[in-house]
Amino acid sequence: MLDGEKQLIERAIRGEASAFGLLYDRYQTQIYRFIYLKVSHREEAEDLTHQVFLKSWQTISGYKFQGLPFSSWLYRIARNQVIDYYRTKKNNLNIEEISESKIDDSSIEVIEILDDNSNVKKIKEAIKQLNPGHQDVIILRFIEELSLKETASALKKSEMAVKLLQHRAIKNLKKILGNNE
Repeated sequence: MLDGEKQLIERAIRGEASAFGLLYDRYQTQIYRFIYLKVSHREEAEDLTHQVFLKSWQTISGYKFQGLPFSSWLYRIARNQVIDYYRTKKNNLNIEEISESKIDDSSIEVIEILDDNSNVKKIKEAIKQLNPGHQDVIILRFIEELSLKETASALKKSEMAVKLLQHRAIKNLKKILGNNE
């Protein structure tokens, strides 16, 4: 956890709005970016981000410290909001705006796909073709740069399940992009 974050969370759990406001300021941008990558519409992403923080404020009294960053809990709420959004909209997932600077090339498997910035548009299109679970893993691990443990918490899966999903997602991306081994 970040310095002082635990105390902020404890104060927010006790109902201190200013402490929650500081948590909001710390995490709003990354939660918005996660949602925006899933819905690709600024207004809808803003609305959903607002709903995530409203829901987190309403349920923070039930938050339990589990040795994971607070952001993992927020990502779980955000993911559920996006799922609910698509259940009501019945639209396909759309990822239009992945900035080149947000694509992480730290994974050897991902480096094979992201060998230069000219592939960004192709990658956006390929990510759109993945199933929602694979999209979540790719976005959380390589765009939001969450650890395996944080991703597992956000997705309510074991670390082993996330590793498997990540492997399959990368394999599917390679297939979609025509980079079969």
